[in-house]
Amino acid sequence: MNTKSFEISLKKELQEGILAYWMEHTIDTKNGGFFGQITYDNQVIENADKGAIMHARILWTFAAAYNQLKEKKYLEICDYAYDYIVNHFLDKEKGGVFWMVNYRGEVVDSKKQVYANAFVIYAFAEYAMAKRTDAPLQVAMDIFDKIEEHAFDQKLNGYFEAYSKNWVLLEDLRLSDKDKNEKKTNNTHLHILEAYTTLYKATKNARVGHQLHNLITLFLDQILDTETYHFKLFFDENWQLKSDEISYGHDIEGAWLIQEAAEALGDITLLERVKLAANKIADVTIAEGIAEDGAIVNEGNPEGITDTDRHWWPQVEAMVGFINSYENTGDEKYYEVALKLWEYTMENIVNIAHGEWWWRVDENNVPNLEEDKVGPWKAPYHNGRACLEGIRRFERLAKTTI
Repeated sequence: MNTKSFEISLKKELQEGILAYWMEHTIDTKNGGFFGQITYDNQVIENADKGAIMHARILWTFAAAYNQLKEKKYLEICDYAYDYIVNHFLDKEKGGVFWMVNYRGEVVDSKKQVYANAFVIYAFAEYAMAKRTDAPLQVAMDIFDKIEEHAFDQKLNGYFEAYSKNWVLLEDLRLSDKDKNEKKTNNTHLHILEAYTTLYKATKNARVGHQLHNLITLFLDQILDTETYHFKLFFDENWQLKSDEISYGHDIEGAWLIQEAAEALGDITLLERVKLAANKIADVTIAEGIAEDGAIVNEGNPEGITDTDRHWWPQVEAMVGFINSYENTGDEKYYEVALKLWEYTMENIVNIAHGEWWWRVDENNVPNLEEDKVGPWKAPYHNGRACLEGIRRFERLAKTTI
């Protein structure tokens, strides 16, 4: 498959598969917002709680789709999602956003998880560029100020994880039951970085740029293991490593996101340093994390692979990461790995019978039926963004080769 055919396939899945599904099946017309839970076979759990992350990811995805594809119907979804977040998740008294509301839009968990607040910045900045209006940017900047005031570690650098409604650091800092209860994590820093990247693109604010530069160097100097070229995952407040897990999806996702951040800043010296790291991460991911069938496996440790399941999001985050290294180097090996990941995804991760994508399949490509298609952690952001990135990058490659 050549790059043009690859691009056409990405666009078809994005518009006719992913975006169409979320527009047609997930809008809660009775209670507002989007349904908090839909099973793999499209059974809507109408009274499920609704998460800030899911709603912010939906807003970001449709705003980014509008910005790139210019279809008005996507902007209408953005307006709907934005209004719901402002009216139900935004803490107008203390600043920031709440973690969870019930199906009626009433707050049921008022904690301020920095990860979720970063996603609202990400979404509002993208939406502001779509609408060409300053109101969402002002809210995004207000949340930025709250994160910097309360969560940024002035002494040892980095960001703490979670706070109460009143911005008091919590004892239980975990994003989910699967995570370690540590004060600093790769995952939260990665999504602050992507949020600040988009906020900087939208505002060119010097403070945002300064903290974005700091985040990039923090990833290169502290979070990235420059012996193995894996990102370390969990730390205490003193940056002592508290885990030995390897998340192959986070590795390759982080590789292209830190490069995107450096490109936004326009710092050539920093960008060259980031590109070298991104390509090395890509090489290690190919060597260690890509299975014989072309999929990327979920997790490992220094001894080897520990989880061979193929989750939906690493497949396409890796695809973007390898396309990124293909752009950096022109080396066809990266393109071939990216293409195989996409072909694997189309064959095994897309839920053909019921629409959208499976959460995960096992090494024999048997889907997990217990995990939902729509939920607090399942939105159109990873797969939608990957399609948009692939389309954009192939269009850019086509222009450079004419």
